[in-house]
Amino acid sequence: MRRRTFTAGAAGGAGAALLAAAGCGAPGDAPYGGDRAGLPGAPVTLTVLTHYASEPLRSALQSAVDAWNATHRRVKVRTTAVRFADLLTTYMVRQAAGQGPDILHPSGLWTGQLVRAGVLRPAPRHTARLIRRDFSPAAVAAASAGGTVYGYPTEVQTYALYYNRRLLRASGVGGPPRTWRELEDAAYRTARRDRHGNTLVQGFGLSRADDSTVVGQTLALLTAGGGAFLTPDGRRTALGSSAGRELLDLERRLIVHGAADPGVPLFRAFPSGQVAMTVNAGWWTAALRAAMGADYREVGVAPVPGRAPGDRGTLATGFLLGVNARSRHPRQAWEFLHWLNAAPVPDARPAGTGRWRTAVSRMSALQVSVGSMTGRADDMRALLGGDRGPGGGDANLGPFLDALHYAVPQPNGPRAQRATALLRKNIEEIWTGRAPVDAALTTLTRQIDQELSRPY
Repeated sequence: MRRRTFTAGAAGGAGAALLAAAGCGAPGDAPYGGDRAGLPGAPVTLTVLTHYASEPLRSALQSAVDAWNATHRRVKVRTTAVRFADLLTTYMVRQAAGQGPDILHPSGLWTGQLVRAGVLRPAPRHTARLIRRDFSPAAVAAASAGGTVYGYPTEVQTYALYYNRRLLRASGVGGPPRTWRELEDAAYRTARRDRHGNTLVQGFGLSRADDSTVVGQTLALLTAGGGAFLTPDGRRTALGSSAGRELLDLERRLIVHGAADPGVPLFRAFPSGQVAMTVNAGWWTAALRAAMGADYREVGVAPVPGRAPGDRGTLATGFLLGVNARSRHPRQAWEFLHWLNAAPVPDARPAGTGRWRTAVSRMSALQVSVGSMTGRADDMRALLGGDRGPGGGDANLGPFLDALHYAVPQPNGPRAQRATALLRKNIEEIWTGRAPVDAALTTLTRQIDQELSRPY
């Protein structure tokens, strides 16, 4: 999964203002008994291990933690961060050594694996009930395994179609495609090469940067077309369906006919006006605003195209904050997580804009401050909407907010990480021409089904 550098966008000021108010409210605003300063015994220090190792994520989380520590005398929180690439291994190694943190912040892709390994503790019943009520279905699914909720969803990303209005307009394309057929036609019409065959403009950008771009792009399109990565029971791959074959054939045709070039770095080419369309997650809007300046006005966002007009679907990925099954202080850990992810920030108002219609959680304010979203759709509408429309004036965030209600979560069974890596490998075999679609589907079906059937 791609761990990017967040850049706070136009909505960042609102999130930062709310974070500044995160310490408001008396200790014990959670339904767990509060700080209980009068109880005997030594103060408790909760440890949190996260991947927020770089700015602005590190400071945004620390600001919220500092607010908690300033208002809670007997329960303190200390954070530690490692690189995202090392996070899963660090959890497993420390757990085996009896040195696991009280609170974990894993990718939802790993939920089933961590549950099977005995690392995550089920959420208390009243906490699970609140999470199911207040968060989008995809966010809840990412934080769950076997129907049991294991934590609060934090960052949630949905996928949509990014397009360059100027490039589409110059090629006579009237608007963003609604179907795969329209996407393919628009990609051919907008692609440009010089007389030596070098790519000047890609009609559709396919990225080989990492798992989240290779797999995320493909699964978002597949879901929009009515397909799925795995069967409903999660035990076999479903890529061999008609939708799966049609999509992989489409991606290969775009490459063969020069409308896509996975060898060109997408994250530099699109902001430079060298890619007409691509599929990516919502975090990219803030990065594009910062990178493109005035040219950002040419960027549009639309729902991911499906096989037929009216098809609706996309992928959702995310993270969760959960409590270690071996934590000696689970009650205090859940209290802190409630304060951070569920308790509303009281009387928070960005300067000069008046009071928000809806109180929001500290985590929602944190994510908005760094250009991201949570799965609390009401929070996101309040923070990014208001009287100016979705995104505080950036209409490009609208499709990502809408998708919170219908996005399909990335499968997160015990072997989901390995299955995702195998899927990426075989997609790239198709993209590079090392394997035709049918052969690659046969191989990936065998490999993934074998992986999913292995005892844990």
